[in-house]
Amino acid sequence: MAKRKNGWTEEKISKYIKEGRGQGELSNYIPWLKIQDVSSNGNVSRFQGWKTKRQHEFLSNLERSYFFLLEWSDDVYDIREQFPLERELTFQIAEAKEIHHSIDKVTQTPIVMTTDFFVTIKRNNKKEYLARTIKPSELLEDKRVIEKFEVEREYWEGRGVDWGIITEKDIEKVTAKNIQWIYEHYYLDQEEDTELASLFLKLLINKQSENKKIFGICNYFDETYQLETGSALGYFKHLIARKYITFDMKQKLNVRSLTTNQMTLITSKKVGKDIDYISG
Repeated sequence: MAKRKNGWTEEKISKYIKEGRGQGELSNYIPWLKIQDVSSNGNVSRFQGWKTKRQHEFLSNLERSYFFLLEWSDDVYDIREQFPLERELTFQIAEAKEIHHSIDKVTQTPIVMTTDFFVTIKRNNKKEYLARTIKPSELLEDKRVIEKFEVEREYWEGRGVDWGIITEKDIEKVTAKNIQWIYEHYYLDQEEDTELASLFLKLLINKQSENKKIFGICNYFDETYQLETGSALGYFKHLIARKYITFDMKQKLNVRSLTTNQMTLITSKKVGKDIDYISG
């Protein structure tokens, strides 16, 4: 895919605003920057959001890992990545602090600053907001990085929003990997899959007290229903993603060694009546 020119002009910024970039919530939000808009080292990625039901754009592996943790959190209501800051205000903050505001070196156009994640938390029917910047720890001593952080920090402080920096040291790596392993199985493709996923969950419930290996149960299910090899494993991942089954996500999920006594089944969801929930 061809990437767009990376230079900034007032016309380009106006165009982004007219496109709705940086506006909206949940499925209606459009990131200010998309993968095709920036140069990258190849670590960019896109994922369909569980919470937002839209495509999310990530410019680094670290952003992607943090996103997985946000998706897993029951408190997180909305996730908006590459969130733009009001340019006039960031310029004023930079000027007051005698910090050089980022500009396009060719056009001399002040660049719109962004925060990597603007997160909505919902607790007790009340919304709270978090702003999080993602940066490798090795860059935290860089003078220019620190200057940009100071502008960003002041910007969010003025809005009463909790702002913070996330590095690789703040990421629960095993948890993020586990979520990545199950991530794309959150939704099922067909109605038949919904019925089979429900049957597979009932089988797990029946086998829980026997301390059976999950891998063996998956193979048994595929053979019993004459399914393509790996189908039951997909249902297993789906049920974890939907939290019908819970494990200690801080421990690596190795399906060949996992046993039924290591899982907790959320039987309060009443499997037989939850087909709509399962299919998403």
